[in-house]
Amino acid sequence: MCGNNMSLPLLDEAATVSGTQRETAVVIFLHGLGDSGHALAESMASIRLPYVKYICPHAPKMPVRLKHFASMPSWFDLTGLNPDDTEDEAGIKKAADCIKAIIEHEIKNGIPSHRIILGGFSQGGALSLYTALTCHHKLGGVVALSCWLPLHKSFPQAAGCNVNKDISILQCHGEMDPVITLRFGVMTSHKLKTIINPTNIKFITFLMQHCTCKEEMAAVSNFIAEQLPPV
Repeated sequence: MCGNNMSLPLLDEAATVSGTQRETAVVIFLHGLGDSGHALAESMASIRLPYVKYICPHAPKMPVRLKHFASMPSWFDLTGLNPDDTEDEAGIKKAADCIKAIIEHEIKNGIPSHRIILGGFSQGGALSLYTALTCHHKLGGVVALSCWLPLHKSFPQAAGCNVNKDISILQCHGEMDPVITLRFGVMTSHKLKTIINPTNIKFITFLMQHCTCKEEMAAVSNFIAEQLPPV
């Protein structure tokens, strides 16, 4: 399913925050370009629920055209961050398959798919959206922070049978984001409403740039608690 560089070592090497009780749900959260899962794991630990396991994988290093081919952690190659820029279709699909492999692993370990939430920031949020919308398992939700929908022109056809047509999505964006513009975030929200039940999309903006803030993390915490109640 995945290439050797992004197979189960992606899970084995991930920064993980274990539950303090019996784990009945999982949140898989993906970092942005050039980052790692460690900072996200710290953020998840600050809002964690005792029965949820949080998995924050590290993207493999690769040359990124957007960064003049500098090698850095990246889920897929990027040429630009505008809606009409050329996209790394093969890389996006390969990365999505690897996240789906983590989902499959957790399901085999006894976590129902509807008790799994995908999330991420920037490039990681983008991959979370694409993975969820093309996944054959019904998932618990998506947290999409400061991001976009990759290969947006391939939807809604790319969603296939669209088992996640009723999935809940929390989409958050900085009003002053100079990297992924608010306009791109709004366009993404409109596109998502053509793919899934539009009443299940919550789009919130915050007075910030390309980052997170305390208020945003509170919204994330509330969303996770709503979608993954105790059982």
